[in-house]
Amino acid sequence: MDKAMIRVRMSLSDAHYGGNLVDGARILQLFGDVATELLIRHDGDEGLFVAYESVEFLAPVYAGEFIEAEGRIVKVGNTSRKMEFEARKVIVPRPDINESACDVLDEPVVVCRAVGTCVVPKDKMRK
Repeated sequence: MDKAMIRVRMSLSDAHYGGNLVDGARILQLFGDVATELLIRHDGDEGLFVAYESVEFLAPVYAGEFIEAEGRIVKVGNTSRKMEFEARKVIVPRPDINESACDVLDEPVVVCRAVGTCVVPKDKMRK
Protein backbone atom coordinates (compact mmCIF):
# COMPACT_ATOMS: atom_id res chain seq x y z
CA MET A 1 0.00 0.00 0.00
CA ASP A 2 0.96 3.67 -0.13
CA LYS A 3 3.56 4.98 2.35
CA ALA A 4 4.89 8.46 3.24
CA MET A 5 7.44 9.90 5.69
CA ILE A 6 8.54 13.33 6.89
CA ARG A 7 11.41 14.34 9.17
CA VAL A 8 11.21 17.51 11.26
CA ARG A 9 13.32 19.09 13.98
CA MET A 10 11.30 20.06 17.02
CA SER A 11 11.99 23.71 17.86
CA LEU A 12 11.69 25.69 21.07
CA SER A 13 8.36 26.99 19.74
CA ASP A 14 7.12 23.36 19.74
CA ALA A 15 7.99 23.02 23.44
CA HIS A 16 4.89 23.41 25.56
CA TYR A 17 5.91 22.18 29.00
CA GLY A 18 8.79 22.63 31.43
CA GLY A 19 12.14 21.20 30.40
CA ASN A 20 11.39 21.91 26.71
CA LEU A 21 8.97 18.98 26.52
CA VAL A 22 6.98 18.95 23.26
CA ASP A 23 3.20 18.55 23.43
CA GLY A 24 1.95 15.20 22.06
CA ALA A 25 -0.47 17.13 19.86
CA ARG A 26 2.55 18.23 17.79
CA ILE A 27 3.21 14.60 16.88
CA LEU A 28 -0.44 14.18 15.86
CA GLN A 29 -0.03 17.25 13.66
CA LEU A 30 2.85 15.48 11.91
CA PHE A 31 0.63 12.42 11.41
CA GLY A 32 -1.97 14.75 9.86
CA ASP A 33 0.63 16.04 7.39
CA VAL A 34 1.65 12.49 6.51
CA ALA A 35 -2.02 11.53 6.04
CA THR A 36 -2.52 14.49 3.71
CA GLU A 37 0.39 13.37 1.54
CA LEU A 38 -0.92 9.81 1.47
CA LEU A 39 -4.37 10.99 0.35
CA ILE A 40 -2.92 13.25 -2.35
CA ARG A 41 -0.81 10.37 -3.69
CA HIS A 42 -3.71 7.91 -3.51
CA ASP A 43 -6.69 10.07 -4.52
CA GLY A 44 -5.38 13.38 -5.85
CA ASP A 45 -7.08 15.27 -3.00
CA GLU A 46 -6.18 16.27 0.57
CA GLY A 47 -9.28 14.62 2.03
CA LEU A 48 -10.27 14.94 5.69
CA PHE A 49 -9.01 13.26 8.86
CA VAL A 50 -12.12 12.00 10.67
CA ALA A 51 -10.96 9.93 13.64
CA TYR A 52 -8.15 8.29 15.53
CA GLU A 53 -8.88 4.70 16.53
CA SER A 54 -5.87 4.58 18.84
CA VAL A 55 -2.96 6.77 19.92
CA GLU A 56 -0.05 5.59 22.09
CA PHE A 57 2.56 8.03 23.37
CA LEU A 58 5.58 5.88 24.13
CA ALA A 59 8.49 8.26 24.86
CA PRO A 60 8.92 11.98 25.54
CA VAL A 61 9.92 14.40 22.76
CA TYR A 62 12.04 17.49 23.48
CA ALA A 63 12.94 20.63 21.55
CA GLY A 64 15.99 20.04 19.37
CA GLU A 65 15.17 16.42 18.56
CA PHE A 66 14.61 15.25 15.00
CA ILE A 67 11.40 13.27 14.58
CA GLU A 68 10.49 11.02 11.66
CA ALA A 69 6.76 10.51 11.16
CA GLU A 70 5.76 7.71 8.83
CA GLY A 71 2.38 6.47 7.73
CA ARG A 72 0.84 3.98 5.39
CA ILE A 73 -2.59 3.19 4.10
CA VAL A 74 -3.59 -0.24 5.37
CA LYS A 75 -7.20 -0.45 4.18
CA VAL A 76 -9.11 1.28 1.38
CA GLY A 77 -12.87 1.61 1.61
CA ASN A 78 -15.32 3.36 -0.69
CA THR A 79 -14.29 6.81 0.53
CA SER A 80 -12.35 5.91 3.69
CA ARG A 81 -8.64 5.24 4.06
CA LYS A 82 -7.44 3.52 7.23
CA MET A 83 -3.85 4.44 8.12
CA GLU A 84 -1.19 3.39 10.59
CA PHE A 85 1.39 5.88 11.85
CA GLU A 86 4.66 5.73 13.74
CA ALA A 87 6.90 8.57 14.94
CA ARG A 88 10.52 8.03 15.92
CA LYS A 89 13.26 10.28 17.30
CA VAL A 90 16.39 9.85 15.20
CA ILE A 91 18.68 12.69 16.34
CA VAL A 92 19.00 14.14 19.86
CA PRO A 93 20.84 17.19 21.18
CA ARG A 94 23.82 16.70 23.51
CA PRO A 95 23.94 19.81 25.71
CA ASP A 96 26.20 17.90 28.11
CA ILE A 97 28.94 18.18 25.45
CA ASN A 98 28.17 21.70 24.17
CA GLU A 99 25.23 23.81 23.02
CA SER A 100 25.39 22.62 19.39
CA ALA A 101 26.38 18.96 19.79
CA CYS A 102 23.91 16.28 18.59
CA ASP A 103 23.97 12.52 18.15
CA VAL A 104 22.35 10.37 15.49
CA LEU A 105 20.78 7.49 17.41
CA ASP A 106 22.01 4.01 16.47
CA GLU A 107 18.45 2.80 16.94
CA PRO A 108 15.55 5.24 16.50
CA VAL A 109 13.28 5.56 19.55
CA VAL A 110 9.57 5.09 18.82
CA VAL A 111 7.76 7.99 20.47
CA CYS A 112 4.20 7.47 19.21
CA ARG A 113 2.01 5.02 17.30
CA ALA A 114 -1.49 5.67 16.04
CA VAL A 115 -4.23 4.30 13.80
CA GLY A 116 -6.65 6.68 12.11
CA THR A 117 -9.18 7.05 9.34
CA CYS A 118 -9.44 9.69 6.65
CA VAL A 119 -12.08 10.18 3.97
CA VAL A 120 -12.03 11.60 0.48
CA PRO A 121 -15.49 12.55 -0.81
CA LYS A 122 -16.28 10.76 -4.08
CA ASP A 123 -16.74 14.04 -5.98
CA LYS A 124 -13.17 15.08 -5.00
CA MET A 125 -11.39 11.85 -6.01
CA ARG A 126 -9.23 12.31 -9.08
CA LYS A 127 -7.52 8.92 -9.23
